[in-house]
Amino acid sequence: MRRSDQRRAAVFALYQDEVTGRPALDSIEDRAPFARELVTGVETNRDELDTEIARLAKGWQLDRIAALEKSILRVALYELHRRDDIPDEVAIDEAVTLAKRYCGADAPGFVNGILGSAARAKA
Repeated sequence: MRRSDQRRAAVFALYQDEVTGRPALDSIEDRAPFARELVTGVETNRDELDTEIARLAKGWQLDRIAALEKSILRVALYELHRRDDIPDEVAIDEAVTLAKRYCGADAPGFVNGILGSAARAKA
């Protein structure tokens, strides 16, 4: 299974957890170790990730950001900060692609803006 597919699986598992309360790891296949790592990493670091999202989403309260966009942002921020083997550009591009495919028209720009700010602050 490709990393892009596993990344998408992690995002949707985290989204489902937020919306329904079903544990995210229950939705991830055993043959998707990267997705399992992303879910575990996001769950372990959720408070830190949410604090960063809230800080970077100027003019937005965290609870006003749609659950799917939050899941995309959490996964991408986890990759930006905790996965040195994934270039920042790849994490951002994958997140924006997911937002384009599954979210509203304004979501890709919103996701790109937050992740771009996070990447610049990291440098």
